Amino acid sequence: MTARYDAIVIGGGVNGCSIAYYLALDGKKVLLLERGRLAGKASSAAAGMLGAQVELTEGGPLFDMAKESRAMFPSLQHELKEQSGIDIELVQKGMLKLARTDNETEHLKKTIAFQQRLGERAEWLKPEQVMERERHLSASFLGAMDIPSDGHVNPERLTHAFATAAVHLGAELKEDTDVCSLVKEVDSVCGVQTGDGTFYGERIVVAAGAWTKRLLETCGLSLPAYPVKGECFSVLTERPLLSSTIFTDTCYLVPKSGNRLVIGATMIPNTFSENVTIEGLSQLMKEAVNVLPALKSATFERSWTGIRPQSGDGLPYLGKHPDDENLIIATGHYRNGILLSPLTGSLVAKMIREEPLPSYMGSFSLDRVKESVKR
Repeated sequence: MTARYDAIVIGGGVNGCSIAYYLALDGKKVLLLERGRLAGKASSAAAGMLGAQVELTEGGPLFDMAKESRAMFPSLQHELKEQSGIDIELVQKGMLKLARTDNETEHLKKTIAFQQRLGERAEWLKPEQVMERERHLSASFLGAMDIPSDGHVNPERLTHAFATAAVHLGAELKEDTDVCSLVKEVDSVCGVQTGDGTFYGERIVVAAGAWTKRLLETCGLSLPAYPVKGECFSVLTERPLLSSTIFTDTCYLVPKSGNRLVIGATMIPNTFSENVTIEGLSQLMKEAVNVLPALKSATFERSWTGIRPQSGDGLPYLGKHPDDENLIIATGHYRNGILLSPLTGSLVAKMIREEPLPSYMGSFSLDRVKESVKR
């Protein structure tokens, strides 16, 4: 007998696992497919920043979505701990975005003003105020934007928590299962062809990150998207050097448990290569030491890369295919995949329940690239 599901979710990264979790919460019969291991690619490579305000410096639909998703994490950590037993290690000690030039100072002060008008918490700190909080920073900056509401999580734990909770609620998980192609009947996608056989579902959700475009091409669909490689490394220190996450225009430093610092990330477009380059690492190390000189005596732990999915216009693709309501696409989150994951899962569940969606969803609809994605 052929197994049929209410929904098949392709992609065991943080967004695929979130989607599976929220669909399972709705009582749907869900199959979650991952070609390798859960969180094996960009989701485990991320630093886990919840940077709704630090990176999104202009108002608009992505900023609205980011704020809404960030607000879900405090309750989500308890919800997932109860369902999965996994602590996602939510830290809410804020971020400091440093300004090192007059232009950066002017830009950050404008950003603070607009975010305050929107009711967000942000303020300008003078150098001495920054040093009072983070005494190990160098003196090579003119001030900082203080963002108390941004934080970070453990991205690998978050991904596994979503997946484990989904399975606890009845979802089926298959790792090491490569989806070779999508199966169509007449004009609708109705299943997936894998190395382990064909599976059928009422809805097919493609959340395969940077590999989404390749998969869609197997059934004649094109999507304006491209991969962006990010190189990162981590160090161990004898004592804590930072309490807040530090962000500049050239690097970020995220303090983790165990006196560990995660430092990233380069941005190299249009490559799926996962090699770590000397050029990329040396560039990050130089920038990080300029920000935090005490890193010179830190112990190098490891380096890695993540391949992040970027859309053609910088906004995620999140919605039903323009010509096939059975096919839902969720990709293009780029550097905000961890941050946007709870809301991504919740919104896909709403789509399938056919509930009204937030007004900003029109900006993420695939209708905006209909000529590119049509058959």
